[in-house]
Amino acid sequence: MVNVKCSGPLGIIFTGGEGPPSPQILAIVKAANEDAQAEPGNKPLLAAADSGLLLTERTGLQPDWIVGDMDSLEPEHLAGFPPEKVLKFPPEKDQTDTELAFSLLKDNGCDKIWIIGGGGGRIDQLFGIRALFERKSPPLRWITAGEDIYCLEGGSSAIPAELAAQTGGIISVFPLGGGPWEAESSGLKWPLAGLPWNRGFFGISNAAPEDSFTIRAKKGRFMIILPLLA
Repeated sequence: MVNVKCSGPLGIIFTGGEGPPSPQILAIVKAANEDAQAEPGNKPLLAAADSGLLLTERTGLQPDWIVGDMDSLEPEHLAGFPPEKVLKFPPEKDQTDTELAFSLLKDNGCDKIWIIGGGGGRIDQLFGIRALFERKSPPLRWITAGEDIYCLEGGSSAIPAELAAQTGGIISVFPLGGGPWEAESSGLKWPLAGLPWNRGFFGISNAAPEDSFTIRAKKGRFMIILPLLA
């Protein structure tokens, strides 16, 4: 899986909406924990954003915090959690529950944040999660029921090897942030170098016919959308 070594712990947000099957969630969290073992104190921190708690419940995971207005949870879902781990906000708030969880993890030293869930459901909530990737310190990964989405920033190339080696998968690329943008690739059916990246431009339904590929963000920030491996 992805190398999560960083100066602070990895933060993982579980949010409402469609997420991966339980075995995949457990594999993702297990791999993150294994990568963190080399750096004491860097165990991933887990935050459930409101109904994201249901994702952790069905996988047997225990979040470090539950945050949100709790309008999608029944009291029994919160039973047994210490009060200091349940951060309840009024429904009339300026931030979504996912934003609150994101801020909480940042405040607790997480310099890399992933989001699990958020697929399907209300399109405004989906757009709200996508908007987080436009901000100064964006999430680095978003995993829904069917997609594995990565954020690449200038100079970076961080698609995991096992994803880059899948055959026939759809690969889509969108520019993020304020630009300017420049990308390069190898192994893709339609190379990314030289494309006129700007707001409103994107590369959709690309493929890697030779079984592997690389993508590098030379300038600017990009969202890379891949199918979630089974």
